[in-house]
Amino acid sequence: MTHALPDSGVDLRSIQRRTLGVLSLAQIVSGVGVAVAVALSSLYVANLSGSTAISGLAGTATVLGTALMALPTAKVAGRSGRRAGLTVAYGVAVLGCLLAILSVGVGSWPLLLVALALTGGASAGNLSARYTATDLAPHGHAARHLSLVVWSATIGSVAGPNLAEPAAALGAQLGLSRDAGPFALAALTFATATIIINLGLRPDPLLVARATNVAGRPEARSEGGTMREAWQVVWGLSGARRALVGIAVSHAVMVSVMSMTPVHLDHGGVGFSAIGVVISLHIAGMYVLSPVVGWAADRVGRGTVMAAGMALLFASAVLAGTAGHDVPRMAAGLAVLGLGWSCGLVAGSALLTESVPLESRPAVQGLSDLVMNVCGAAGALLAGVLVGATSFPAFTVVVAVTVAVTALPLVRRPATG
Repeated sequence: MTHALPDSGVDLRSIQRRTLGVLSLAQIVSGVGVAVAVALSSLYVANLSGSTAISGLAGTATVLGTALMALPTAKVAGRSGRRAGLTVAYGVAVLGCLLAILSVGVGSWPLLLVALALTGGASAGNLSARYTATDLAPHGHAARHLSLVVWSATIGSVAGPNLAEPAAALGAQLGLSRDAGPFALAALTFATATIIINLGLRPDPLLVARATNVAGRPEARSEGGTMREAWQVVWGLSGARRALVGIAVSHAVMVSVMSMTPVHLDHGGVGFSAIGVVISLHIAGMYVLSPVVGWAADRVGRGTVMAAGMALLFASAVLAGTAGHDVPRMAAGLAVLGLGWSCGLVAGSALLTESVPLESRPAVQGLSDLVMNVCGAAGALLAGVLVGATSFPAFTVVVAVTVAVTALPLVRRPATG
C-alpha cells in the first residue's frame, strides 16, 4: 500500500502528521474547557438548588450529554467528514456554556443541568478526535497515533481545575457573576477548538481515507449511518464485539470506582487535599502513559493489551477495596485503575476501528462512545447504591468479579487487529 494520493504526489504521512498536530492542539484547548466547566459544576448546582443530593446530578448530566452527542457527531462525520462532526460537537458545547451563564444569572439549577448536558458535546468531540487520528494511520500504527491524541488531554485535565479561580475573576471583570466566569472561559476554549479544527483539519482525513482506500481492502458501501446499522456491523464482527465490551467495561469500572473513592475517603476523615492527590494520581494513570500503551498495542496486539488492562482493573479493585482509608494504598489503587482504563480505551478503540469497514467506522465509533458513556453513568449510579446499601469494600468485590468475567473471552481468544 502506497502512502501517497494517486496521481497527485501528496504524501499521506505529511497529512497525518498535520492531522495529529491539529487534533492534539484542539484536545489541549478543549480539555481546559472541559476541566474548568466540570470542576465546580456540582458546587454551583448545590448552591442554586440548596441540595447536596441534587448536586450529584451535575456529573450525570455531563456524562449523559456526552453520550447523547456521540451519535450526532458520528453521523455528521460519516456524511460530511471529521471536520464537520467535530465542529458540531464543540459548537454545541459553546451553546451549553452560554446557557450555563444564563442559568447562573437567573438562578435556575434545572436550566444549569440542561446546559451541562450540552457542554458534554466537548467531551464527545474529544472522544471523536481519537478516532480521527486513526483515519490515515499507517497499517499497524493506529493505536499509537490514537494514544498521542489521548495523551494530549493530560495538559488540559491538569491545568483546567487550576484556572477555576482566575476564571471566576474573569467573570467579574466581564460584568458577570463569579460563578459564571468558568463557563465564560470554557466557551472561549471550545470556540477556539472549533476554529483550530476548521482551519487546520484540511484536507479532511476521513474523506482522504475514503478517496484512497487506505484500509487496503474493498469497502462495504453502506455508511452504517443509523444506530441499528451500527449495531448490525458490530454484531457481525467478533473483534468489534470484543472491543466494544472491553471499552464499555473499562469505562464503567473506572467511572464507578473513581466516583466512590472521594466519598469513601471523606467518610474516613481524610482531608480534601489528600483526596485531591489521590484523584490527581488517578488522572495521571489515565493519560500519562497512553503513548506507551499505544505502542504496546501495536507491537504485541490489541487483545493482549486489553487483557492486561482487565488485569490492572482487577488489581486496582483489590488494592482500593483492601486499602481502608490508607491514602498511599488508595492512591496506588487509583493510579492502577487509570492505567487499566487507558489500556482498555486505547487498545479497544484501535481494535474496533480496524475490525469494521471504513464506510461504517464513524457510526460504529459513535455507537462505541454512546455505549461507554451510558455504561459510565450507569456504573456511577449503581456504585452509589451498592456503597450505600453495603460498603465500599463490598462494592469493589462486585467490580473485581465483573472484570474477571469480562476478561475471560479475551484470555481464551485474544483479539488482534
